[in-house]
Amino acid sequence: MALSARLQQKQSQSLVMTPQLAQSIKLLQYSHLELADFVQDEIEKNPLLEMGNENSIAATEPASEKVEKDDVISNEMKLDAGENANDLDASFENVYDEGIAGAEKANKDNIQSLSTASSSGTSSSNTDNTDFLASIGQTVSLAQHLNEQVSLNFSDQKNREIAAYIAHGLSEDGYFQEDLNDIAMLNNVSVAQVEKVLAKFQTFDPPGIGARNLRECLAIQLQEKDRFDPAMQKLIENLPLLAKREFEKLMKLCEVSREDFNDMIREIKELDPRPAARYEPILSQNVVPDVLIRQKRDGSWAIDLNPETLPRVLVNHSYHAELTSAVKTPEGKEFIAECMGNASWLTKSLDQRAQTILKVATEIVKQQDMFFAQGVEHLRPLNLKTVADAIKMHESTISRVTSNKFLMCDRGIFELKYFFSSSISSSDGEEGYASQSVKHKIKQLVDLESPKKVLSDDQIVLKLQETGIEIARRTVAKYREAMRIPSSVERRREKKQQA
Repeated sequence: MALSARLQQKQSQSLVMTPQLAQSIKLLQYSHLELADFVQDEIEKNPLLEMGNENSIAATEPASEKVEKDDVISNEMKLDAGENANDLDASFENVYDEGIAGAEKANKDNIQSLSTASSSGTSSSNTDNTDFLASIGQTVSLAQHLNEQVSLNFSDQKNREIAAYIAHGLSEDGYFQEDLNDIAMLNNVSVAQVEKVLAKFQTFDPPGIGARNLRECLAIQLQEKDRFDPAMQKLIENLPLLAKREFEKLMKLCEVSREDFNDMIREIKELDPRPAARYEPILSQNVVPDVLIRQKRDGSWAIDLNPETLPRVLVNHSYHAELTSAVKTPEGKEFIAECMGNASWLTKSLDQRAQTILKVATEIVKQQDMFFAQGVEHLRPLNLKTVADAIKMHESTISRVTSNKFLMCDRGIFELKYFFSSSISSSDGEEGYASQSVKHKIKQLVDLESPKKVLSDDQIVLKLQETGIEIARRTVAKYREAMRIPSSVERRREKKQQA
């Protein structure tokens, strides 16, 4: 059979990632504050866009998004940080002179209560507070400081986007606690590339920013000072021994004299375990929930979007008609057409974003109905795939929607990601237990223990097995440390001192 060249027509469909489609995807993961800033920028650039007022809300919002007056968030509601707080490893706190009990007290004093407040405006302040508020406005935020460094250190656009994800995932103390695999999937890159960007990100100012744990945070700061020698490395790897003040054992491990060891301790005390604190003023953060949930009289749940988190954007059609008739040049007509297209896209994207959040929140409430009715003990294991399959969306979309979005119900305010947790197997063969529920049970057991009968990790395992929870001792230890609960030896010592 002879080979020959020929022309052939072929028709196919493909999804092209346009700039507007990419921006629509990013809108999903914006918090309501970031969304408000984005919308304000669009209004400033587009003469056909304007911010709607209270009278125009009915024309711009779907009926499912309306919320009654009784559902407006009160400024006096409080959010308990609880298990959601991004706490530091307790072992480092004991390096200071307060000791274990003092460090725990200092840490609790430093965790600020998060209060909910309306983002639509602020009350008038007294003249005495003018200078104070002005000084806050002039403070450079951590986000601004990091964005400047991202622009200077990354020339590739994809790496900039990855760095932006990392900056967005930092805790209030400056720690990076997101999953590298999730960021790689969302940006369609390899995990190795994300790790490379993270390593570069960890060289930014302030020193220690982007560390994944306390040890890495201290190591980064010591490396910058060129003091991360083998002896110091061995000391950082054994922070639990430092917390217990087992200095003799540490000196043997580090192979240093007492004088050198004292110098090493002095250097560690000079490090900053909370690198982000210097850039963020210690103020109560306003948390406005995106979703409001209330129970109806028949026992079902009413799920609404909070109008305070929904920008009211309108397209001025009359002004568009006036400009279209007045402008005669091709360039002017092209500009007006582009503005109209962007305006229409923005309003549709905002509506799509609101509907997607509502759809995801509704499925979460459906999956976790026992939590809302009876509490955290009844939280079910849930993953992104379960919700994605139920509402026929991609897992990456669910991940974006649940980032930086909050839900308010009778039990408090929770981030949407709170309702996704791994499963702990059940001994009776039934559905497993959510990790958050198991953590709550461990905390209850510890709170109820007496000073004369402090439970060890093995005893906690036996107690949990009696309730049908099959769990390993190392898992109990991991959960206990994550909740900043000291070991049984340390708890026994503290309880005796309190008695």
